[in-house]
Amino acid sequence: MPANNGVKLYGSNYITANRFYVGIESSISASFTECQGLGVKIKYETYAEGGANDQQRIFLGQPEFSDVTLRRGMTDDLVFWNWASQVMKPNAQKAVERRNVNISLFDQAGETMQCWTLIGAVPVGWSAPTFAADSTSVAIEELTLIYEGLKVAKTGSASATVLQGRQNGYFGSS
Repeated sequence: MPANNGVKLYGSNYITANRFYVGIESSISASFTECQGLGVKIKYETYAEGGANDQQRIFLGQPEFSDVTLRRGMTDDLVFWNWASQVMKPNAQKAVERRNVNISLFDQAGETMQCWTLIGAVPVGWSAPTFAADSTSVAIEELTLIYEGLKVAKTGSASATVLQGRQNGYFGSS
């Protein structure tokens, strides 16, 4: 009889929070040092039903997605600044580019364990690092995103794409 009593052991497939990549514009765009705020909360209302003193009724509402903040070391790649600056100067002839953004988490063996896709993401904040003459730390830029929906999957095989307008209330991808 096997020592594991029929339980599948995963060996090196444990997950740590330090192996993740972010895909924007159809490929892995950057390796970030931090991803913070990924989450959803469902709005709800509670009502007390007359005569049912030991219960309450709960009515579910719309999901509310939290802002996601991404941090990475500064590079000469301006993809995030260009995207954020487009939102600051919207042109009436060109809509703000909403993009699907994939955040993929890998195990120690390099396999994708989970992928979160931020649907219709838009940058609402960008900040440069603090500069100090006596500093020896890495210069970190920060990008804050809001988004319209969230999908979670085992793999992130479909890379993030630029979104092209709405179809039946949802975005299609190019």
